Amino acid sequence: MKNLLNKKILFIICGGISAFKSLETIRIFKKNGAEIKTILTSSAKEFVTPLSVTSLSQGKVYSDLFNAENEAEMDHISLSRWADIIVIAPATANTISKLAQGTTDDLASTVVLASNKDIILAPAMNVRMWEHPTTKTNINKLKDFGYKLIGPEIGDMACGEYGEGKMSDPLTIAKEIDKYFLIKKSNKKFKALVTAGPTNEYIDPVRFITNKSSGKQGYELAKSLYRNGFDTTLISGPTNLEINKDINLIRVETANEMLIATQKNLPVDVAVFSAAVADFKMNKSYETKLKKKENLTLNLEKNIDILNYISNHNSMRPKLVIGFAAETDEIHKNAEDKLNKKNCDWIISNDVSNKDIGFNSDYNEVIIHYKNKDIKKEKLSYKKKSGISDEIVDRIIDQLN
Repeated sequence: MKNLLNKKILFIICGGISAFKSLETIRIFKKNGAEIKTILTSSAKEFVTPLSVTSLSQGKVYSDLFNAENEAEMDHISLSRWADIIVIAPATANTISKLAQGTTDDLASTVVLASNKDIILAPAMNVRMWEHPTTKTNINKLKDFGYKLIGPEIGDMACGEYGEGKMSDPLTIAKEIDKYFLIKKSNKKFKALVTAGPTNEYIDPVRFITNKSSGKQGYELAKSLYRNGFDTTLISGPTNLEINKDINLIRVETANEMLIATQKNLPVDVAVFSAAVADFKMNKSYETKLKKKENLTLNLEKNIDILNYISNHNSMRPKLVIGFAAETDEIHKNAEDKLNKKNCDWIISNDVSNKDIGFNSDYNEVIIHYKNKDIKKEKLSYKKKSGISDEIVDRIIDQLN
Protein backbone atom coordinates (compact mmCIF):
# COMPACT_ATOMS: atom_id res chain seq x y z
CA MET A 1 0.00 0.00 0.00
CA LYS A 2 2.60 2.48 -1.14
CA ASN A 3 0.05 5.21 -1.84
CA LEU A 4 -0.40 5.81 1.90
CA LEU A 5 3.18 7.01 2.25
CA ASN A 6 3.34 10.55 3.72
CA LYS A 7 -0.44 10.98 3.48
CA LYS A 8 -2.09 12.95 6.29
CA ILE A 9 -5.12 11.12 7.63
CA LEU A 10 -7.47 12.61 10.20
CA PHE A 11 -9.01 9.57 11.87
CA ILE A 12 -12.25 9.98 13.83
CA ILE A 13 -13.27 7.17 16.18
CA CYS A 14 -16.89 7.06 17.36
CA GLY A 15 -18.40 5.09 20.23
CA GLY A 16 -19.24 1.51 19.33
CA ILE A 17 -17.98 -2.01 19.92
CA SER A 18 -16.19 -1.81 16.54
CA ALA A 19 -13.96 0.96 17.88
CA PHE A 20 -11.37 -1.65 18.83
CA LYS A 21 -10.90 -2.35 15.08
CA SER A 22 -9.78 1.25 14.63
CA LEU A 23 -6.61 0.55 16.58
CA GLU A 24 -5.59 -2.08 14.02
CA THR A 25 -6.57 0.25 11.17
CA ILE A 26 -4.33 2.98 12.60
CA ARG A 27 -1.49 0.45 12.97
CA ILE A 28 -1.79 -0.49 9.27
CA PHE A 29 -1.83 3.18 8.22
CA LYS A 30 1.31 3.90 10.26
CA LYS A 31 3.07 0.79 9.00
CA ASN A 32 2.58 2.06 5.46
CA GLY A 33 3.95 5.53 6.16
CA ALA A 34 0.83 7.61 6.79
CA GLU A 35 0.75 10.46 9.28
CA ILE A 36 -2.19 10.20 11.68
CA LYS A 37 -4.05 12.61 13.91
CA THR A 38 -7.04 11.26 15.81
CA ILE A 39 -10.28 12.60 17.23
CA LEU A 40 -12.09 10.53 19.85
CA THR A 41 -15.74 11.26 20.52
CA SER A 42 -16.75 11.21 24.18
CA SER A 43 -18.49 7.83 23.75
CA ALA A 44 -15.46 6.39 21.93
CA LYS A 45 -13.46 6.76 25.15
CA GLU A 46 -15.70 4.06 26.65
CA PHE A 47 -14.21 1.58 24.19
CA VAL A 48 -10.62 2.73 23.51
CA THR A 49 -8.32 4.95 25.51
CA PRO A 50 -6.47 8.05 24.27
CA LEU A 51 -3.22 6.42 25.47
CA SER A 52 -3.69 3.33 23.29
CA VAL A 53 -4.51 5.49 20.27
CA THR A 54 -1.52 7.78 20.86
CA SER A 55 0.88 4.85 21.21
CA LEU A 56 -0.21 3.48 17.82
CA SER A 57 -0.65 6.72 15.89
CA GLN A 58 2.37 8.48 17.40
CA GLY A 59 0.31 11.62 17.10
CA LYS A 60 -1.86 13.74 19.31
CA VAL A 61 -5.40 12.68 20.18
CA TYR A 62 -8.09 15.39 20.20
CA SER A 63 -11.46 15.15 21.85
CA ASP A 64 -12.76 18.33 23.49
CA LEU A 65 -14.16 21.09 21.29
CA PHE A 66 -13.36 23.96 23.63
CA ASN A 67 -9.98 22.99 24.98
CA ALA A 68 -7.62 25.93 25.46
CA GLU A 69 -4.51 23.86 24.70
CA ASN A 70 -5.97 22.33 21.55
CA GLU A 71 -7.31 25.61 20.23
CA ALA A 72 -3.98 27.36 20.83
CA GLU A 73 -2.06 24.63 19.04
CA MET A 74 -4.49 23.76 16.25
CA ASP A 75 -8.10 24.94 16.15
CA HIS A 76 -10.89 22.94 14.60
CA ILE A 77 -10.58 24.75 11.26
CA SER A 78 -6.85 24.18 10.78
CA LEU A 79 -7.16 20.57 11.95
CA SER A 80 -9.51 20.00 9.05
CA ARG A 81 -7.20 21.82 6.63
CA TRP A 82 -4.18 19.78 7.78
CA ALA A 83 -5.63 16.49 6.55
CA ASP A 84 -5.49 15.00 3.07
CA ILE A 85 -8.58 12.94 3.95
CA ILE A 86 -10.92 12.37 6.90
CA VAL A 87 -11.79 8.80 7.86
CA ILE A 88 -14.59 8.07 10.34
CA ALA A 89 -14.44 4.49 11.64
CA PRO A 90 -16.62 3.30 13.16
CA ALA A 91 -19.28 5.70 11.89
CA THR A 92 -22.21 5.07 14.23
CA ALA A 93 -25.89 5.71 13.51
CA ASN A 94 -25.77 8.66 15.90
CA THR A 95 -22.78 10.25 14.16
CA ILE A 96 -24.28 9.65 10.72
CA SER A 97 -27.49 11.34 11.88
CA LYS A 98 -25.61 14.36 13.25
CA LEU A 99 -23.58 14.80 10.07
CA ALA A 100 -26.71 14.52 7.91
CA GLN A 101 -28.44 17.23 9.96
CA GLY A 102 -25.36 19.49 10.17
CA THR A 103 -25.23 19.27 13.98
CA THR A 104 -21.98 20.52 15.55
CA ASP A 105 -22.05 19.67 19.23
CA ASP A 106 -18.57 18.16 19.56
CA LEU A 107 -15.13 18.45 17.98
CA ALA A 108 -15.65 15.60 15.50
CA SER A 109 -18.86 16.97 13.98
CA THR A 110 -17.49 20.53 13.96
CA VAL A 111 -14.33 19.51 12.12
CA VAL A 112 -16.30 17.53 9.55
CA LEU A 113 -18.72 20.39 8.86
CA ALA A 114 -15.78 22.80 8.48
CA SER A 115 -13.84 20.44 6.22
CA ASN A 116 -12.95 20.99 2.58
CA LYS A 117 -11.59 17.43 2.20
CA ASP A 118 -13.15 14.14 1.17
CA ILE A 119 -14.79 12.27 4.04
CA ILE A 120 -14.87 8.47 4.20
CA LEU A 121 -17.36 6.68 6.44
CA ALA A 122 -17.00 3.09 7.66
CA PRO A 123 -20.47 2.49 9.15
CA ALA A 124 -20.94 0.09 12.06
CA MET A 125 -24.25 -0.63 13.81
CA ASN A 126 -26.89 -3.27 14.50
CA VAL A 127 -28.58 -4.64 11.39
CA ARG A 128 -31.96 -3.19 12.40
CA MET A 129 -30.41 0.25 12.89
CA TRP A 130 -28.73 0.02 9.48
CA GLU A 131 -31.97 -1.01 7.78
CA HIS A 132 -34.07 1.67 9.51
CA PRO A 133 -35.54 4.20 7.03
CA THR A 134 -34.06 7.10 9.01
CA THR A 135 -30.55 5.70 8.62
CA LYS A 136 -31.11 5.07 4.92
CA THR A 137 -32.33 8.65 4.47
CA ASN A 138 -29.31 10.00 6.34
CA ILE A 139 -26.89 7.87 4.31
CA ASN A 140 -28.43 9.01 1.02
CA LYS A 141 -28.21 12.62 2.15
CA LEU A 142 -24.52 12.23 3.00
CA LYS A 143 -23.86 10.57 -0.36
CA ASP A 144 -25.50 13.58 -2.00
CA PHE A 145 -23.09 15.77 -0.01
CA GLY A 146 -20.18 13.82 -1.49
CA TYR A 147 -19.35 11.51 1.44
CA LYS A 148 -17.95 8.12 0.47
CA LEU A 149 -18.67 4.78 2.17
CA ILE A 150 -16.59 1.69 2.90
CA GLY A 151 -18.99 -1.10 3.88
CA PRO A 152 -20.78 -2.04 5.96
CA GLU A 153 -20.49 -5.80 5.57
CA ILE A 154 -22.81 -8.71 6.27
CA GLY A 155 -21.86 -10.97 9.16
CA ASP A 156 -22.19 -11.96 12.81
CA MET A 157 -22.49 -9.02 15.18
CA ALA A 158 -21.34 -8.54 18.75
CA CYS A 159 -25.00 -8.33 19.83
CA GLY A 160 -25.55 -11.88 18.59
CA GLU A 161 -27.56 -10.97 15.49
CA TYR A 162 -26.59 -11.53 11.88
CA GLY A 163 -26.94 -9.16 8.92
CA GLU A 164 -25.64 -6.04 7.25
CA GLY A 165 -24.11 -3.37 9.46
CA LYS A 166 -20.80 -4.89 10.43
CA MET A 167 -17.81 -2.55 10.08
CA SER A 168 -15.36 -3.51 7.33
CA ASP A 169 -12.18 -5.10 8.59
CA PRO A 170 -9.10 -2.87 9.05
CA LEU A 171 -7.20 -4.25 6.05
CA THR A 172 -10.18 -3.63 3.74
CA ILE A 173 -10.46 -0.04 4.98
CA ALA A 174 -6.73 0.55 4.53
CA LYS A 175 -6.79 -0.91 1.00
CA GLU A 176 -9.74 1.28 0.03
CA ILE A 177 -7.98 4.41 1.30
CA ASP A 178 -4.83 3.35 -0.56
CA LYS A 179 -6.95 2.92 -3.72
CA TYR A 180 -8.45 6.38 -3.17
CA PHE A 181 -4.98 7.97 -3.18
CA LEU A 182 -3.92 5.84 -6.16
CA ILE A 183 -6.87 7.14 -8.21
CA LYS A 184 -6.09 10.73 -7.26
CA LYS A 185 -2.44 10.20 -8.17
CA SER A 186 -3.28 8.62 -11.54
CA ASN A 187 -5.70 11.45 -12.35
CA LYS A 188 -3.02 14.09 -11.78
CA LYS A 189 -1.87 13.50 -15.34
CA PHE A 190 -5.23 14.76 -16.57
CA LYS A 191 -6.22 18.37 -17.24
CA ALA A 192 -9.85 19.45 -17.16
CA LEU A 193 -11.67 22.58 -18.28
CA VAL A 194 -15.19 23.50 -17.18
CA THR A 195 -17.35 26.41 -18.33
CA ALA A 196 -20.16 27.54 -16.04
CA GLY A 197 -22.75 30.23 -15.47
CA PRO A 198 -24.42 32.61 -17.93
CA THR A 199 -22.90 35.14 -20.31
CA ASN A 200 -24.01 38.77 -20.64
CA GLU A 201 -24.29 40.40 -24.06
CA TYR A 202 -24.66 44.16 -23.67
CA ILE A 203 -27.34 46.20 -25.41
CA ASP A 204 -26.06 49.42 -23.84
CA PRO A 205 -23.93 50.16 -20.75
CA VAL A 206 -26.69 49.08 -18.34
CA ARG A 207 -28.77 46.45 -20.19
CA PHE A 208 -27.83 43.06 -21.51
CA ILE A 209 -29.14 39.78 -22.94
CA THR A 210 -28.47 36.75 -20.79
CA ASN A 211 -29.63 33.25 -19.86
CA LYS A 212 -31.05 32.11 -16.53
CA SER A 213 -28.17 30.17 -14.99
CA SER A 214 -26.79 30.05 -11.46
CA GLY A 215 -23.60 28.18 -12.43
CA LYS A 216 -24.11 25.72 -9.55
CA GLN A 217 -23.78 22.52 -11.59
CA GLY A 218 -20.64 23.71 -13.36
CA TYR A 219 -19.01 24.80 -10.11
CA GLU A 220 -19.79 21.44 -8.51
CA LEU A 221 -18.29 19.65 -11.52
CA ALA A 222 -15.09 21.68 -11.19
CA LYS A 223 -14.92 20.88 -7.46
CA SER A 224 -15.42 17.17 -8.07
CA LEU A 225 -12.79 17.05 -10.81
CA TYR A 226 -10.33 18.84 -8.54
CA ARG A 227 -11.07 16.53 -5.58
CA ASN A 228 -10.34 13.57 -7.87
CA GLY A 229 -6.91 14.88 -8.75
CA PHE A 230 -7.51 16.70 -12.04
CA ASP A 231 -5.62 19.89 -12.84
CA THR A 232 -8.79 21.94 -13.17
CA THR A 233 -9.61 25.26 -14.83
CA LEU A 234 -13.05 26.83 -14.36
CA ILE A 235 -14.14 29.55 -16.79
CA SER A 236 -17.12 31.25 -15.24
CA GLY A 237 -19.65 33.79 -16.41
CA PRO A 238 -21.13 36.18 -13.82
CA THR A 239 -22.15 34.30 -10.62
CA ASN A 240 -22.06 34.83 -6.86
CA LEU A 241 -20.47 31.45 -6.24
CA GLU A 242 -17.11 30.71 -4.64
CA ILE A 243 -14.58 28.06 -5.57
CA ASN A 244 -11.52 26.42 -4.03
CA LYS A 245 -8.48 28.69 -4.46
CA ASP A 246 -6.49 25.79 -5.95
CA ILE A 247 -8.85 25.65 -8.93
CA ASN A 248 -7.78 27.99 -11.71
CA LEU A 249 -10.76 30.35 -11.88
CA ILE A 250 -11.12 32.67 -14.87
CA ARG A 251 -14.04 35.11 -14.72
CA VAL A 252 -15.54 36.33 -17.98
CA GLU A 253 -18.71 38.13 -18.99
CA THR A 254 -19.43 37.71 -22.69
CA ALA A 255 -19.49 34.67 -24.95
CA ASN A 256 -16.52 35.99 -26.89
CA GLU A 257 -14.51 36.37 -23.68
CA MET A 258 -15.45 32.79 -22.73
CA LEU A 259 -14.31 31.49 -26.13
CA ILE A 260 -10.97 33.32 -25.91
CA ALA A 261 -10.39 32.05 -22.35
CA THR A 262 -11.23 28.51 -23.48
CA GLN A 263 -8.80 28.67 -26.40
CA LYS A 264 -6.02 30.02 -24.18
CA ASN A 265 -6.43 27.12 -21.73
CA LEU A 266 -6.27 24.31 -24.28
CA PRO A 267 -5.12 21.61 -24.66
CA VAL A 268 -6.91 19.62 -21.95
CA ASP A 269 -7.97 16.00 -21.63
CA VAL A 270 -11.61 16.72 -20.86
CA ALA A 271 -13.74 19.82 -21.46
CA VAL A 272 -17.16 20.16 -19.86
CA PHE A 273 -19.27 22.93 -21.37
CA SER A 274 -22.00 23.50 -18.79
CA ALA A 275 -22.22 27.29 -19.27
CA ALA A 276 -25.52 28.76 -20.49
CA VAL A 277 -24.00 30.88 -23.24
CA ALA A 278 -26.31 33.51 -24.74
CA ASP A 279 -27.24 32.44 -28.27
CA PHE A 280 -27.45 36.01 -29.56
CA LYS A 281 -25.61 39.28 -29.15
CA MET A 282 -26.11 42.80 -30.45
CA ASN A 283 -24.93 43.46 -33.95
CA LYS A 284 -23.66 46.69 -32.47
CA SER A 285 -24.15 47.75 -28.87
CA TYR A 286 -25.02 51.31 -27.89
CA GLU A 287 -22.30 53.34 -26.15
CA THR A 288 -24.80 55.37 -24.12
CA LYS A 289 -27.93 54.31 -22.26
CA LEU A 290 -30.97 53.97 -24.49
CA LYS A 291 -33.90 56.14 -23.53
CA LYS A 292 -37.32 54.62 -23.00
CA LYS A 293 -39.36 54.34 -26.20
CA GLU A 294 -42.74 53.00 -27.21
CA ASN A 295 -41.10 50.51 -29.52
CA LEU A 296 -37.53 49.33 -29.79
CA THR A 297 -35.97 47.12 -32.42
CA LEU A 298 -32.76 45.29 -31.56
CA ASN A 299 -30.45 44.07 -34.31
CA LEU A 300 -29.11 40.72 -33.13
CA GLU A 301 -26.65 38.26 -34.56
CA LYS A 302 -25.71 34.74 -33.55
CA ASN A 303 -22.96 34.22 -31.01
CA ILE A 304 -20.28 31.69 -31.82
CA ASP A 305 -21.17 28.23 -30.53
CA ILE A 306 -18.22 27.44 -28.24
CA LEU A 307 -19.07 23.75 -27.84
CA ASN A 308 -19.45 23.26 -31.59
CA TYR A 309 -16.27 25.23 -32.33
CA ILE A 310 -14.07 23.25 -29.92
CA SER A 311 -15.56 19.88 -30.90
CA ASN A 312 -14.83 20.41 -34.57
CA HIS A 313 -11.28 21.77 -34.40
CA ASN A 314 -9.09 18.70 -34.34
CA SER A 315 -5.89 20.59 -33.54
CA MET A 316 -7.22 21.62 -30.12
CA ARG A 317 -10.02 19.14 -29.49
CA PRO A 318 -9.88 17.49 -26.04
CA LYS A 319 -10.02 13.71 -25.78
CA LEU A 320 -13.46 13.99 -24.18
CA VAL A 321 -15.87 16.81 -25.01
CA ILE A 322 -19.06 17.06 -22.94
CA GLY A 323 -21.90 19.48 -23.55
CA PHE A 324 -25.07 20.30 -21.62
CA ALA A 325 -28.59 20.61 -22.97
CA ALA A 326 -31.06 22.53 -20.82
CA GLU A 327 -34.41 21.68 -22.40
CA THR A 328 -38.11 22.31 -21.74
CA ASP A 329 -39.64 19.87 -24.24
CA GLU A 330 -38.64 16.93 -26.46
CA ILE A 331 -35.63 16.50 -24.22
CA HIS A 332 -34.36 13.22 -25.68
CA LYS A 333 -34.77 14.30 -29.29
CA ASN A 334 -33.14 17.70 -28.76
CA ALA A 335 -30.25 16.18 -26.83
CA GLU A 336 -29.63 13.52 -29.50
CA ASP A 337 -29.72 16.18 -32.23
CA LYS A 338 -27.24 18.29 -30.32
CA LEU A 339 -24.97 15.28 -29.75
CA ASN A 340 -24.78 14.57 -33.47
CA LYS A 341 -24.69 18.12 -34.84
CA LYS A 342 -22.00 19.37 -32.50
CA ASN A 343 -19.71 16.36 -32.75
CA CYS A 344 -19.27 16.08 -28.98
CA ASP A 345 -18.80 12.81 -27.10
CA TRP A 346 -21.51 13.23 -24.46
CA ILE A 347 -24.52 15.48 -24.01
CA ILE A 348 -25.96 15.82 -20.52
CA SER A 349 -29.60 16.88 -20.66
CA ASN A 350 -32.03 18.04 -18.01
CA ASP A 351 -35.59 19.37 -17.90
CA VAL A 352 -35.35 23.00 -16.76
CA SER A 353 -39.13 23.40 -16.88
CA ASN A 354 -39.12 21.38 -13.63
CA LYS A 355 -38.41 23.96 -10.90
CA ASP A 356 -37.06 21.27 -8.58
CA ILE A 357 -34.13 20.71 -10.94
CA GLY A 358 -34.03 24.06 -12.70
CA PHE A 359 -31.25 26.60 -12.98
CA ASN A 360 -31.31 27.92 -9.41
CA SER A 361 -31.99 24.65 -7.62
CA ASP A 362 -29.37 22.81 -5.57
CA TYR A 363 -30.73 19.56 -7.03
CA ASN A 364 -30.69 18.02 -10.46
CA GLU A 365 -31.70 14.96 -12.46
CA VAL A 366 -29.93 14.40 -15.75
CA ILE A 367 -29.56 11.99 -18.64
CA ILE A 368 -26.14 11.34 -20.17
CA HIS A 369 -26.36 10.74 -23.92
CA TYR A 370 -23.31 8.86 -25.23
CA LYS A 371 -22.07 8.96 -28.81
CA ASN A 372 -19.72 5.99 -29.01
CA LYS A 373 -20.90 3.58 -26.34
CA ASP A 374 -23.05 0.46 -26.32
CA ILE A 375 -25.26 2.19 -23.76
CA LYS A 376 -26.71 5.18 -25.61
CA LYS A 377 -28.12 6.98 -22.58
CA GLU A 378 -28.02 6.76 -18.81
CA LYS A 379 -30.17 8.50 -16.22
CA LEU A 380 -28.66 9.95 -13.04
CA SER A 381 -31.54 10.19 -10.59
CA TYR A 382 -32.63 13.19 -8.53
CA LYS A 383 -30.02 14.31 -5.99
CA LYS A 384 -27.92 17.31 -5.02
CA LYS A 385 -25.85 18.79 -7.82
CA SER A 386 -22.72 17.83 -5.90
CA GLY A 387 -23.80 14.18 -6.02
CA ILE A 388 -24.68 14.43 -9.72
CA SER A 389 -21.21 15.90 -10.34
CA ASP A 390 -19.47 13.05 -8.51
CA GLU A 391 -21.36 10.51 -10.61
CA ILE A 392 -20.44 12.32 -13.83
CA VAL A 393 -16.77 12.56 -12.80
CA ASP A 394 -16.69 8.83 -11.96
CA ARG A 395 -17.75 8.17 -15.55
CA ILE A 396 -15.20 10.67 -16.91
CA ILE A 397 -12.44 8.84 -15.01
CA ASP A 398 -13.58 5.48 -16.37
CA GLN A 399 -13.60 6.89 -19.92
CA LEU A 400 -10.14 8.46 -19.71
CA ASN A 401 -8.59 5.40 -18.09
